[in-house]
Amino acid sequence: MPSATERREALKAVFHEASGCTRCPQLVATRTQVVFGAGNADAEVMFVGEAPGANEDRLGLPFVGQAGQLLDQLLDGIGLARQDVFIANVLKCRPPGNRDPAPAEIEHCRDWLLRQLELVAPIVVCALGNFATKLLRGDPAGISRVHGRDEVRVLGPRAVRLYPLFHPAAALYTPANVEVLRADFARIPELVALGAPPQPEPEPEPEPAPAEPERDPAPAGAAAPEPVAPPAGQLGLF
Repeated sequence: MPSATERREALKAVFHEASGCTRCPQLVATRTQVVFGAGNADAEVMFVGEAPGANEDRLGLPFVGQAGQLLDQLLDGIGLARQDVFIANVLKCRPPGNRDPAPAEIEHCRDWLLRQLELVAPIVVCALGNFATKLLRGDPAGISRVHGRDEVRVLGPRAVRLYPLFHPAAALYTPANVEVLRADFARIPELVALGAPPQPEPEPEPEPAPAEPERDPAPAGAAAPEPVAPPAGQLGLF
């Protein structure tokens, strides 16, 4: 497994790559910026929400509105702060008018999220709300049925303890759910203490390509072939 330093550098590279993403033309046309995610690159707990809102789109950071304030309070209640966790969303761009993410947009953004999960390598992944829960569980069951129930899931190349929770924004509209969310949050330290679940076997390395047959030597006096320069972006990598 890569070192913490290598994973942080790789995460920065993914951030720069995602910042120029153009996979969803409508989101590209209306966004202010890509909201990649923020927090501790070595976090044991990662939160995955739905999509950026207006404040997030303006500031480039996830969960900075009222839902973010509630998230901060919930973290404080279990002895954590933002700098201890990593926070991201299913979508990295704000949908116009804060509409629901479209299936094609979720699919286009899926790879960015899986790469974040791989590089941060959290023990616990908290799926906030329906969209994140359904995507990460690969199941249509809604958050009301599965919140507060942890399970081991393989996401990309890693196994994690997936823990669905009500989205803080939804809880703000249903005050009774704030207490449910607080009770579910209280179990997060217990899940972290269990440690990472057993990891899947790494994919086998592909077989090397067969060597090309030796060619006949060039006839005496024939001009040597001109060397081919590598593309400019690859200079110095060999």
